[in-house]
Amino acid sequence: MANGDKPRVAVVTGGSRGIGAAVVAKLAARGLQCLNLDRDPPREKSAAEYFKIDLTDATAAARVLAQVTEAHDVLWLVNNAGMVAPASLEETMLEDFERVMNLNLRALIQCTQAVLPAMKRAHFGRVVNISSRAAQGKELRTVYAASKAGVLGLTRTWSLELGKHGITVNAVGPGPIATDLFMAVNPADSPRTKAIINGVPVKRLGTPDDVAHAVDFFLSDAASFVTGQTLYVCGGMTVGFTAE
Repeated sequence: MANGDKPRVAVVTGGSRGIGAAVVAKLAARGLQCLNLDRDPPREKSAAEYFKIDLTDATAAARVLAQVTEAHDVLWLVNNAGMVAPASLEETMLEDFERVMNLNLRALIQCTQAVLPAMKRAHFGRVVNISSRAAQGKELRTVYAASKAGVLGLTRTWSLELGKHGITVNAVGPGPIATDLFMAVNPADSPRTKAIINGVPVKRLGTPDDVAHAVDFFLSDAASFVTGQTLYVCGGMTVGFTAE
């Protein structure tokens, strides 16, 4: 075991719903003690201990992260929390740029820095950053795509810096995933949703569990020789778009 008889503790940011909640369920099922750091509590019963945190506020986030890391040696981290702020280039506001970069990049740095001391002491750690297929480009996603491409840069850089400490860092890039938030703006019977599905080579939307399986692999002992990599869970959309 990576840390002897101590509890096997994993932190998932944004673990209250959607992909984050699926990741919590997956990791808890295989014996990890999960801590959910989220702005909002889970809507349904969760296996994770909930910590209220506003990751857009660096000072407030630092207090919660200190509380968590003082009480737990966190050796598994999933940086999942993020935001989109869709807009065309002409309509993109600098305020949106600052908000999205603050959460999608700065918070990743802050959370990972917080758990690094315990990982280095254990000479073991697993970090998974949630990027997006949009990192390869997507209309109406100037700021979001830039932030998620930045996540890939962080992932590769950290893998080079931390590998000698027994810490791996990888990324998962979801494509269109049928979360509650996605379905709220993309009703199942709408032409737009049907067009999205038709653009996916496997002809369906992904599920939060699809993403959680990929995250679970990167966090597992079986992935100890895998670092600095990005796995797109996108139904083949990164290969190319299909048309009918």
